[in-house]
Amino acid sequence: MLRTYRDTFALLGPVLPVLSFLGRLPTAMCQLGSVLLVAETSGSLATAGLAGGALAAGQTVAGPLLGRLADRRGQRGPVLAASLANALAVAALVLAAVADAPTGLLVPLALLAGATVPQIGPLARTRSVALARRAGADDRTVGAVLSFEGTLDEVSFVLGPALVGLAAALAHPAAALLGAALLLALCGTGFALHPTARATATGADPAATRTGAAERTRLPRSAYALRVTMVLQGAMFGASQAGITALTDTLGAPAQAGLVYAAMGVMSAAVGLSLAALPARIGLTLRWRTATTALVLLSLPLLAVDSLLGLYAVVTVLGAAYAPHLITVFALTERAVPAGRLAESMAFLTSGIVGGQALALALSGRLAEQHGAPAAFAVAVGAAVACAALSWAVRTGAPRRSLTPDGAAPSGSAARG
Repeated sequence: MLRTYRDTFALLGPVLPVLSFLGRLPTAMCQLGSVLLVAETSGSLATAGLAGGALAAGQTVAGPLLGRLADRRGQRGPVLAASLANALAVAALVLAAVADAPTGLLVPLALLAGATVPQIGPLARTRSVALARRAGADDRTVGAVLSFEGTLDEVSFVLGPALVGLAAALAHPAAALLGAALLLALCGTGFALHPTARATATGADPAATRTGAAERTRLPRSAYALRVTMVLQGAMFGASQAGITALTDTLGAPAQAGLVYAAMGVMSAAVGLSLAALPARIGLTLRWRTATTALVLLSLPLLAVDSLLGLYAVVTVLGAAYAPHLITVFALTERAVPAGRLAESMAFLTSGIVGGQALALALSGRLAEQHGAPAAFAVAVGAAVACAALSWAVRTGAPRRSLTPDGAAPSGSAARG
């Protein structure tokens, strides 16, 4: 495993992972930060919920469009424009909220902030996989790259809200969002201008452009099923968040909600890194089905938990199933879709998580308010069962393509699962 990760760092270099991590951190900060900011400045939780929902909706809808643009034009231009636009949009949202602007202005600004998210997470995956394939890396190294990228996501999802909470406690939510805007302007620009941005560009190669155009219209059915399973995974996140919030509030420890969720993220990140140790004979299809089965079995205890210690234990253990599922779905997608639609497909998966989380949070939050935490946790269990059903019903075929070191010749020899 250590040798595999050494190969991964040799492929990516020391600067790219730092830029991509810091560039995706603001996205993890803005969802919670916008809700806290609007709630504090307007005094209305309903208005805050509308702003947070608008931000999630903008990211869900616009994310795949940015991915498609990156597939066709390369990453440099779209990421640079989106990073600067997003920094300005977040800053405008902060200024409007602090100035007590009406809901009719706050919601469109939040929608714009979501729509301009530069999708650094999915595009970093696409870029890293392209670098690995062009270097002739084997499937094990590509899997390690995806595990590493998944871990960066998990850490950002844990650290981002924690930074927002810290800034809100020490100063004001506006400070967190303005810091996120500045960080994105700097690191998003750095990610866009990094020399590796050329790894996914096809515009300079007419043959690659023609091949990409021919492939863009074709997606296997399994690719759509993988998108659905990511929506369901997002629904698990949203329902779990609502249930954790409701139960900690019932137990008189509302401040523990973020720590419980963070414990789950830390466990998920640790297990995600360890996936590189899996032997090659364990194929992706088997990994997918095993991960979804674990989601079901490990989420069932949520229905019976009634103490803070029990909640920590159950949620932390459940986190061990999240990263294997997420990373495997990204890996299956990388194998299934044409090269000309990889960034778009990765962005679809990330947007599916965001959309599923927002919808489930709204639904399960209301259920928890009316019927208690078990009602919200039941939504999470239902989403896990649906994930498992999909994994056993969908057939994942051989990879559509695998790039040789010169990036041209397809090969089916890498098929697994």
